[in-house]
Amino acid sequence: MSKRKQSLAQNKNFGHFLAFAFYIGLGYFLFIAASNMNYVWKWNSIPKYFSYEEVTNIEAPFDGKFVLENGKYFVIDESDKKEELIFDDSYILDYQVGEEVYEGDYIASMTETKAGPVLQGLWVTLKISFFAAILTFLIGIPLAFMRLSSYTFLKDIAGVYVAVIRGTPLLVQIFLFYFIIANIFELERFTAGVLSLGLFFGAYTAEVLRGAIQSIDKGQMEASKSLGISYFQAMRHIILPQAFKRALPTLVGEMIALVKDSSLVSVISITDLTKVGREIVANTFSPFETWIVIAMVYLCITFTMSYIGHRLEKRMEAKGGMS
Repeated sequence: MSKRKQSLAQNKNFGHFLAFAFYIGLGYFLFIAASNMNYVWKWNSIPKYFSYEEVTNIEAPFDGKFVLENGKYFVIDESDKKEELIFDDSYILDYQVGEEVYEGDYIASMTETKAGPVLQGLWVTLKISFFAAILTFLIGIPLAFMRLSSYTFLKDIAGVYVAVIRGTPLLVQIFLFYFIIANIFELERFTAGVLSLGLFFGAYTAEVLRGAIQSIDKGQMEASKSLGISYFQAMRHIILPQAFKRALPTLVGEMIALVKDSSLVSVISITDLTKVGREIVANTFSPFETWIVIAMVYLCITFTMSYIGHRLEKRMEAKGGMS
């Protein structure tokens, strides 16, 4: 029986070309629309928010002569008043020893490259996301087992928690946690932000894991029991490896959502990427360039996470589950 002829629209290479052409056209349309705006683009101001050079200067305390005595630098005036200038070899001398200097002159200077506010905000976002992700699994895994428990009171506790957390917006939970619970226990805002995110995504992760565990054929657990394998051994070596394999794409999606939703902690004055973006806009009046750059930084984080998740999925597929 002959193979059905593939249409041009179904051709893989032609499909890639069409998708590429679509985004090129969309980009050109947006470029034309932006060019017709009455807006002055200031892309040259963006790089300094990633890194900048800080210059530290050593000033002359008064008029006098710049001298070197016993390996130390001093300024001496006509009345032999002397003051030591403290700096190391990383400084570059702007005056030669023996020259006359005047009060306020820069005698030596040092240039350092420092991380700008965007990189500092990125570091805060990564820290919050990392600790919140750990807390998410510490909450989500026990909750999933509580939801599957044969004990009614455990199922009820987990069920109410999941219903309340999933039924209220994250932003509202952050406000409630920060202004009430954090004040009662005197928690720092960073801790409050991590706990808010962890508690919120813990509920979603619990449901993802519960669904993945329940999707495994019950016959596997029954077969384990017939072979004398305990419940916990069966879960550890048989059920959970398959469940995590099935849940991995959704779990990666939850972690990506966690990173994106971490931007909400900026409302409690945590200087993450989003808050840094607002501060840059307030200082430069360049909202379009700033938010495009911030969005690209978030995209780099989430794309990296998506790539790692895809690699893990391929690895688990080859092994048949978690090792």
